[in-house]
Amino acid sequence: MSNNLVIVESPAKAKTIEKYLGKDFHVLASYGHVRDLVPKEGAVDPEHDFAMKYEIIERNQRHVQAITKAIKQAQALYLATDPDREGEAISWHLYELLKDKKLLKDKPVHRVVFHEITKKAVTEAIAHPAELSIDLINAQQARRALDYLVGFNLSPLLWKKIRRGLSAGRVQSPALRLIVERELEIEAFKSREYWTIDAELSAEEQAFKAKLTHFEGEKVEQFTIDNEERALQVKQTLFDAADGKLLVAKVEKKQRKRNPAPPFITSTLQQEAARKLGFTTKRTMMVAQQLYEGIDIGGETVGLITYMRTDSVNLAAEAIAEIRELIAEKYGAKNVPKSPRDYKTKSKNAQEAHEAIRPTSARRIPVELQKFLSPEQFKLYDLIWKRTISSQMVHATINTVAVDLHCGSERNVFRATGSTIADPGFMAVYLEGKDDTAEGDDKENFLPSLEEGRPVPLNDIIAGQHFTEPPPRYSEASLVKALEEFGIGRPSTYASIISTLQNRDYVTLESKRFYPTDVGRIVNKFLTEHFNKYVDYDFTANLEDELDAVSRGEKDWIPLMRSFWEPFNTLIHEKEESVQRKDVTQEAIDEKCPECGSPLSIRLGRNGRFIGCTNYPECSYTRNLNEDASKSSEPEVVEGRVCPKCESPLVIKTGRYGKFIGCSSYPKCKHIEPLEKPVDTGVECPQCKKGNLLKRKSRNGKIFYSCSEYPKCSYAIWNAPVQENCPECNWPILTLKTTKRRGTEKVCPQKECSYATPYEGDPDDVLGPKG
Repeated sequence: MSNNLVIVESPAKAKTIEKYLGKDFHVLASYGHVRDLVPKEGAVDPEHDFAMKYEIIERNQRHVQAITKAIKQAQALYLATDPDREGEAISWHLYELLKDKKLLKDKPVHRVVFHEITKKAVTEAIAHPAELSIDLINAQQARRALDYLVGFNLSPLLWKKIRRGLSAGRVQSPALRLIVERELEIEAFKSREYWTIDAELSAEEQAFKAKLTHFEGEKVEQFTIDNEERALQVKQTLFDAADGKLLVAKVEKKQRKRNPAPPFITSTLQQEAARKLGFTTKRTMMVAQQLYEGIDIGGETVGLITYMRTDSVNLAAEAIAEIRELIAEKYGAKNVPKSPRDYKTKSKNAQEAHEAIRPTSARRIPVELQKFLSPEQFKLYDLIWKRTISSQMVHATINTVAVDLHCGSERNVFRATGSTIADPGFMAVYLEGKDDTAEGDDKENFLPSLEEGRPVPLNDIIAGQHFTEPPPRYSEASLVKALEEFGIGRPSTYASIISTLQNRDYVTLESKRFYPTDVGRIVNKFLTEHFNKYVDYDFTANLEDELDAVSRGEKDWIPLMRSFWEPFNTLIHEKEESVQRKDVTQEAIDEKCPECGSPLSIRLGRNGRFIGCTNYPECSYTRNLNEDASKSSEPEVVEGRVCPKCESPLVIKTGRYGKFIGCSSYPKCKHIEPLEKPVDTGVECPQCKKGNLLKRKSRNGKIFYSCSEYPKCSYAIWNAPVQENCPECNWPILTLKTTKRRGTEKVCPQKECSYATPYEGDPDDVLGPKG
């Protein structure tokens, strides 16, 4: 058995590190956290200095047993978990577990920290171990205790006041508030009309445009021209005054510098991967973890990037020297600045010993590694490599030109602007993306050579109608940016915040934009009205700063916990008594019930918000939230059909997932059926061999294929079936699967079988008769 036991978090990392350290070291993985709070009341005890009760996480029980067995044979323990507060907490939990089992005795215990998985970094860290940081451990304990106390006390209140199964979180709730408030801004937005006047010109056989900036001596603002009549009047006046030409009055040429963006930190990597690659934050962190832990690049397994959870924009002097050498070789010495670029870290808690996310070696060129990487790994590595290299290059030099042109007199002025790149500098390698860029914002506009006093032929004057637009909904990139700007959570938690909001059905992601659900709106309304302090952006940010101060050893965590817990606990008990369910789930509107005359209100039902009578159950009047009150509330009857169960008329109803057919005698008879009839694919069910697979639509609109004998046979698949036996496992059907990378393939639906072959035909051709 090896003399030294090293514990890391993941098996991939363990495998890589064991190769570096040799036979005297045995490396095992903890598989993440090994202990957590017991999932019941009393796990955190505020009466006894917030003492915490932990238990081993069930799924990691066997990994703890393997570590326990290995430490008995080892002479020393090296805790080499990730170099952040989570990693410190995992190391501490392992230490406590092994100490309680009396397995450490006189064995030395070392804390090992490295920020990249290369042989040099790992062996140096092992040679210079440290001790566990009690400050980082306390900060993590405080975070976990706060999250537990908020969740275990606020969530049950949501169950009582709204509905069961809901949750509230210290960090997720302010994040939800951001999304809901943006939606309310959009709904309250009133669009305004405005017009622009552009001159279409040409010189030296090049067409270009100029925008009206002054009319009859007055500056033209956004809403100066706000209707068609005025726009056409201005256009005609200018056209008559121009007499077929504009006169160049002023040419202003400037040169400006554009500096490169700093190397990636966690949040900027998440934003750029969302903008440029379409990755979710969760996917970005997963792929970055793979690049960090080690990739086999032809007989050598090595971590390709430094640690991906960091707030620091620093680069090691050694890394900068290598980057500068590479820039000189690959892009020329003129693209290397005289002195290395130094970036200032914005985060108050960023540890200067940490680095930005960078390649472990700049000389590992992405295209040369492509054959060893998956498409996702290559895209992310290429992004990180380019950003890092560009951050140490010279600025870009851009020539700008602004031309003022008079129309008839100096009282009417058009302006044309353009720019050219004189020297691309860092832009030859990388250019940072933008959120919600208007079309054309990033396009370079080139102008012909123009001299003062020169007449320029006028082709036309165009009056363009525009309307102001509401603020855009958050994308993953812009939400991460907002979370960072407001100080909500920390970059390492952004992916889990976004996942939690989606998993709780508080928000949905449609066309890469976040929309709050009805439940999300109600939960946010309850929290902002009754727990406003705890979803306040400044309060959340200040609490994060105080936790960071604990991690730096500047604050004691127990007084911090008390200052949070005592007023929070008092408020929980107060709201439990004073708030009624109807106060939360109902919202009064200025409208009377057409059936009984009682007030109507917006209410939260099982399928979302709707308008209903406050005199329920005596009056059962309801209608959809967006339905016109003037329309008849009588449901549409399905002609020529009756309910197969009770023979009452069938009617078309609207539910959470759209329209469906239901019995008019509901709730006495609960018969329902889809509005769209299933399509018979003609493919025999491979499970029961009695029915055919039918193309159906799920309640949320997703297409799937299931047996016509349901519920006797429950066989169902997501992809279109083909009546062909699998050549490998002989399963009676194959299915069509389409991906961007591989196109349409025929694949075996059996999980144990990996058969796949390209399919060139039209997927619709296999679906049999159309419904």
